[in-house]
Amino acid sequence: MNSIRNFCIIAHIDHGKSTLADRLLELTGAVHERNRVAQYLDRMDLERERGITIKAAAVRLPYRAADGAEYTFNLIDTPGHVDFHYEVSRALAACEAALLVVDATQGIQAQTIANALAAMDHDLVLIPVINKLDLPNADPERTTAELIDMFGFTREELLPVSAKTGLGVPALLEAVVRRCPPPRGIVAGPLRALVIDSWFDAYQGVVVLVRVMDGALRRGERIRFMATGQAYEILKLGVYAPESVDIDALTCGHVGFVVAGVRDVRHAQVGDTVTHVEPAAVDMLPGFRPAQPIVFAGFFPADPVQYEALRTALEKLSLNDASFAYEPETSAALGFGFRCGFLGSLHLEIIQERLEREFDLTLVSTAPTVAYRVTRTDQSLVMVRNPAEFPDSGEVLGIEEPYARVMLHAPQEYIGNLLQLCQERRGIQQRLEYVGAERVRIEYLLPLAELIFDFHDRLKSASRGFASLEYSLGDYQPGELVKLTILINGEPVDALSVIVHREQAYYRGREVVAKLRAEIPRQMYEVAVQAAIGNRVVARETVKALRKNVIAKCYGGDITRKRKLLEKQKEGKRRMKKVGRVDIPQEAFLAVLKVK
Repeated sequence: MNSIRNFCIIAHIDHGKSTLADRLLELTGAVHERNRVAQYLDRMDLERERGITIKAAAVRLPYRAADGAEYTFNLIDTPGHVDFHYEVSRALAACEAALLVVDATQGIQAQTIANALAAMDHDLVLIPVINKLDLPNADPERTTAELIDMFGFTREELLPVSAKTGLGVPALLEAVVRRCPPPRGIVAGPLRALVIDSWFDAYQGVVVLVRVMDGALRRGERIRFMATGQAYEILKLGVYAPESVDIDALTCGHVGFVVAGVRDVRHAQVGDTVTHVEPAAVDMLPGFRPAQPIVFAGFFPADPVQYEALRTALEKLSLNDASFAYEPETSAALGFGFRCGFLGSLHLEIIQERLEREFDLTLVSTAPTVAYRVTRTDQSLVMVRNPAEFPDSGEVLGIEEPYARVMLHAPQEYIGNLLQLCQERRGIQQRLEYVGAERVRIEYLLPLAELIFDFHDRLKSASRGFASLEYSLGDYQPGELVKLTILINGEPVDALSVIVHREQAYYRGREVVAKLRAEIPRQMYEVAVQAAIGNRVVARETVKALRKNVIAKCYGGDITRKRKLLEKQKEGKRRMKKVGRVDIPQEAFLAVLKVK
């Protein structure tokens, strides 16, 4: 165990985490030169294109130190986005140290602080790395001062590197040997292994990535997942170096994968504890919680013929992602589809893009919403994830909505813009402090519904792209929320209904009906487009009727003849309006989703 070093790399998005991992693979000889590609550990096309890590990956690296000693490095590559914060926390729990990478051109950002604090909570040794020294606009002195002021590092602890060119990376490997402590654990104790990640393989079933905390895993033994109670026999053990290599045992301190014929990824949830069926460990490893979706949206096929293809695609995606949930949903306007739950707005974008790319589907998604806690007049409590499920206003005693604790990090000249944006989004200011001479950190409590809609885009606009964002879920708080119903020709369209704050209902309703008036094609009769709260209409637009000139043939004579023809036309349009049905084009739904 003394020759093992388990560590991960944590950083803000685009600070060079995956590039540094590539250099570590290269310098330790784990990847042959002919197999070398950028972002080697990011295997999905979507990860490479967006430059983000979505799935965790672990790789074993052999390393010969300067003194000749042989070491085994287990590098765990973690997702960087806030949506995957829980997966990052489990990866941190599997390590003894973390490389804290900071971009020398941007300095400390919001997720730098959040990830560093999470690593400190897990008692990890932080090894600070200042990256991108090769860029002409790099300012290592300013970044050094920020790290010293924020975290109390000494100047000697900071490691200046360029992950792109390899400058300073050999010294970084030596620092890992010296500063990263070897793993701790009870070698002869009952087995306890932490599930870092799991995914479905078409040939092997569910592959479970684990870190052995106590005891050992051997092929042929029977194991049990403590959270779900499911028992299986180990068929295969191995490590990624970086390609899979089969081994006979994983002992205390090792990181590797287990194949045990598991058919459902929900039986091997991230953060669960693996133990032997006999003798079994008594206590689970701390920190486990089931994945809870917090953002919900409806997915409907643009062509109803693709409904079964969409169902099959969702089934396949859920095999690889236990945090993704879906259930069938029917909409009067959009037909048959599915209500899906996600970890956040980025998770929603990724799932939608994968469905459209990998399965060749054309989708229409409803506006994202969150789960509201509604207390009825009979004191019963219901969770509302879909505006169509919202009770009538007469049955509602109170509504609570989820809040998020948001941390913004930006240059101080943008303070006014950021404060104004947060106040517009019903934020409650918690803290404002200066970080160094030029940057400021602001903490707010914001309703989660305001955060997921277009907050990130507005934030970047208000700060010219310099502000960064990090958030964590808070508690539910009461709010004056109402259901805004859109009616077309007197009929409610459930797919366009939204839950909004009472103060914003009028403005939101006015924008939606104005958009719809422009998108709905004209009929032979007038079509009323209304936004209503309960029975009270707050906004209305009218799509004018197409009109035939029935008096064109009247070239003279008494006016009563023209009046008679006009009255007859008017009565016909009145009857047509009673039985007529307006077909709403897909463009109308897309236009409504773009309403700010």
